[in-house]
Amino acid sequence: QVQLVESGGGLVQAGDSLRLSCAASGRTFSSYAMTWFRQAPGKAREFVAGISRDGGSTGYADSVKGRFTVSRDNAKNTVMLQMDSLRPEDTAVYYCARPMYSSTSYSADRESIAYWGQGTQVTVAA
Repeated sequence: QVQLVESGGGLVQAGDSLRLSCAASGRTFSSYAMTWFRQAPGKAREFVAGISRDGGSTGYADSVKGRFTVSRDNAKNTVMLQMDSLRPEDTAVYYCARPMYSSTSYSADRESIAYWGQGTQVTVAA
């Protein structure tokens, strides 16, 4: 059973930074691309950022491009999301996610996700 545990959320002011971490269980972490999603109140869960299994390729939603950076440490089974220049519209629960099948590249499609973390709340005050 795969477990994903996010940490690092909190309440910050607009313009501040936060660093989210996701710790994954299991010995096959490096075989899977990983993705971050978020869900704001009353809205659908949306893609934020993805990273290939070797960390060599990353991608971002247009709304966070240039402000967020995704990275991973396969030796520590961890994927991170560095969030800079935070805005009130970034307020959401952030989820770490892993697909069902091993793949080189990440997918932004929620339907490809088999495992979700419990989420961590990020609140950005104006």
